[in-house]
Amino acid sequence: MAAERAKSYYAVIFSSQRAAPGDRDDGYAAMAARMLELAAEQDGFLGVESARGVDGFGITVSYWRDEESIARWKADAEHLAAQKLGREVWYQRFNLRVAKVEREYASG
Repeated sequence: MAAERAKSYYAVIFSSQRAAPGDRDDGYAAMAARMLELAAEQDGFLGVESARGVDGFGITVSYWRDEESIARWKADAEHLAAQKLGREVWYQRFNLRVAKVEREYASG
């Protein structure tokens, strides 16, 4: 996560199962990279962590200053287009959760 920290902040937890995991180029990797680039430009974006297994199951957690920042990101036109492709092409299923982070502990 980015060095910028707040006393509390929000985590958007996106878990998904790819419809067709594997090596074929269906534009997913390029779109994921673009969404990360675009999210990083948004006011209120604090950082992101992401992992995807070989079976296609993945979890991406993005961190935001406040709920207004999350709402603006959700409504971004380019992000809306990516969401549509996700529903129609890339994801077999997905789940999105928004949580308020009250405390954070780290080591290393």
